[in-house]
Amino acid sequence: MGRRPAGATPALNAGRLWSGGVATAVVAALIGLVGLLVVRALLQIPYLAPAGAGALGDSRTIVLCMSAAIAALAATGLAHLLLVSTPRPMAYFGWIVGLLTAVAVVLPFLDSEPLTVRVATAIIHLVVGIAIGSLVTGAAVSATGGRAAA
Repeated sequence: MGRRPAGATPALNAGRLWSGGVATAVVAALIGLVGLLVVRALLQIPYLAPAGAGALGDSRTIVLCMSAAIAALAATGLAHLLLVSTPRPMAYFGWIVGLLTAVAVVLPFLDSEPLTVRVATAIIHLVVGIAIGSLVTGAAVSATGGRAAA
């Protein structure tokens, strides 16, 4: 009684998954903000705005933070889709998030910004990607009662 047939999809608590996804979105946005502050205020690199724009830069700071939050919500949607439709959903999720993070890290180097700005952007993207991948994975595992296939 209570046993699932072999290969059955684990029960998914979607509310738990999405509350974890929203929390991940907040964390991702804050990582973007902290990264920007470290680069602009501590390292004195004119990241996303001229040096005279102050420690918080300009409207591009909001774009950075909102993009990180949207990426976290998109990752949560991807995890939800994979959990209800694929075998070994978290293995696919890990690969997809890892490859998208790699793209986000490499893209700044295609720009004509100074090297310091490109490196700072790549590092911030890397930290945001790692955080999203690990936190959404944790939320997905928790939302399936620890039964999400890796």
